[in-house]
Amino acid sequence: MSLDLSSAALTVGRNSKSVAARFPTQVAIEALGESRTYAELAERMNRLGYAAHHQLGLSPGSTVVLLSFNRIEYIEIALGLAEAGIVVATLNPLLTAQELRPILDDCSPSLAIIDTDLQDLAHCLDDRGVQKITLGHDYETVLSRALPQDVGGASETDAFAICYTSGTTGTPKGVVIPHRSRALTSLACQAEYQCFGYKKRFLALAPMFHGAGFAFALAAVGHGGTCVLHDKSDAESILTRLENDNIHGIFVVPTHLKRIHDLPDERFLDFAKNHSLDTIISNASALSPRLKRLTVERFGGDLLHETYGSTEAGIVTNMRPDLLMVKPESVGGAFLGVEIQIRDENGSLCEAGEIGELFARGPYNFLGYLNRPQETSETVIDGWVTVQDLAMQDADGAIHIMGRSKDMIVSGGINVYPAEVESVIATVPGVLEVAIVGLADDEWGEVLHAFVVPGSNDTLDLRDIHTVCQAELVRYKQPKGITLLSELPRNASGKILKKVLRKHFDP
Repeated sequence: MSLDLSSAALTVGRNSKSVAARFPTQVAIEALGESRTYAELAERMNRLGYAAHHQLGLSPGSTVVLLSFNRIEYIEIALGLAEAGIVVATLNPLLTAQELRPILDDCSPSLAIIDTDLQDLAHCLDDRGVQKITLGHDYETVLSRALPQDVGGASETDAFAICYTSGTTGTPKGVVIPHRSRALTSLACQAEYQCFGYKKRFLALAPMFHGAGFAFALAAVGHGGTCVLHDKSDAESILTRLENDNIHGIFVVPTHLKRIHDLPDERFLDFAKNHSLDTIISNASALSPRLKRLTVERFGGDLLHETYGSTEAGIVTNMRPDLLMVKPESVGGAFLGVEIQIRDENGSLCEAGEIGELFARGPYNFLGYLNRPQETSETVIDGWVTVQDLAMQDADGAIHIMGRSKDMIVSGGINVYPAEVESVIATVPGVLEVAIVGLADDEWGEVLHAFVVPGSNDTLDLRDIHTVCQAELVRYKQPKGITLLSELPRNASGKILKKVLRKHFDP
């Protein structure tokens, strides 16, 4: 006898609806003075799903483009449509029309839901026969005409969302994420980070189209907590919110922490006593040792987690606070339910201390790239996902990310891993952040160049950088030049754009 579990599928919205049944008056989302209780969230999700099926002519498997800044409607749109079996493509609202067109060609949406502030992009949809709904009056009218009825339609292996990569190396790829991945991510986050759960308040700073930012926001509304959307990125407003709004968790990228720690020392005199934080989660790119140290000193020593992952594999590792400063160059060990392998160029497993390509396997893996079977087969090998990050596992099992394989520098025929050099320079007093790139050289093929961001309150002598590099690095790993910048260029997901840095030296 077999049991049909299709009616009890593990879907992303199911978590929020179960909370609505148990704690209907608990606040699920806050944004710009508005709020939604779990009961209101569940009702609006149902209305949107009903409208999609019975008013807008959509069916399971249809794609809807969501182009919006962080608004209170964002989560209910994604969850409501996904529960009805409809796939939501969460797009960067800062895209230009030229950048948006190939993405629309790729995902072929049946409907676009657009922020009121983005109407200049709406013309990209005019010649495609795509329905459009503008957030605000139009959207509310659609909901008011729909029944608050759960139409179902989603299973846990169905696509939940399509997240487009930043496209720094070419045309963006649509990463198709299943319900199972996001639902299990929410459950694992509650266990790992201690800031998600009943009446826990999570401050969402990152834009929702950002894979990690969206995943952590969903974790907040999956277990009876409150997702507090913050619409400002300046450091002072973030600290003020943390002091006054009883916030228990926050997700940041290094840029957030850099701006925060650029504030004067006196701003933090009583800060540790005033905040309610249980957890700070950092992701997107490596935190410098200095940013880690300042965060521990100013916020408290038991808060900061450094997490590594990718849109394709989900969360892969996490360094918990108790080991953060013991192994400051590491991103920790495997996340809950994840297996990790480091493989050499022949596919064999690397020994401890050897650098190779990182592969991950777990319940958070994506389904593949939309319309790109060849690239999917190159990324998913026998169930293991690789995004071509280079890594090393030390004797204690901790993972050290050495950079992207495409960023590896070959100088005089010898491989140089930027992360190794960056970690040395980051120890120099006055260095806030550093990025190493390879520049073409007639004699050596490539030579190293360092881009350094000094701390705003620090004095930095470039001779100190050269002295430390000469003492700790073999000659071919030493940068031949250093450029000071006020900040490192990053994409919307917080990753450093080394291609932009190389343009400093384009002829």
